[in-house]
Amino acid sequence: MNAARSDTAPAAPDLPFEKALEQLEEIVRRLERGDVPLDESVAIYERGEMLKRHCEQLLKRAEARIQRITLGPDGRAEGVAPLDVE
Repeated sequence: MNAARSDTAPAAPDLPFEKALEQLEEIVRRLERGDVPLDESVAIYERGEMLKRHCEQLLKRAEARIQRITLGPDGRAEGVAPLDVE
C-alpha cells in the first residue's frame, strides 16, 4: 500500500506546474486501472483534487502575466495590454 507516499509528497503549493501535472496524471492512471484499495483510492483522489486546484491557480496566474502587443493605426507596435483569454 502506498498511503505513506501521499503523506510524504510535497504540498501542492511547493510544486512547479509540470511536477504537479505529472503527479496528477499518475493518480489518474492508478485510479483508472482500478487495482487500488478503496481507502488508498480515496486518499489519492483527494490529493488529485488538491493538485488539480493548484494547477488551475498556476495557469490563471500565468495567463494574467501574459500580455499582447497592441498595434497603432499604422500597424506598428504601440504598447501592451492584458491578454483577453475569454
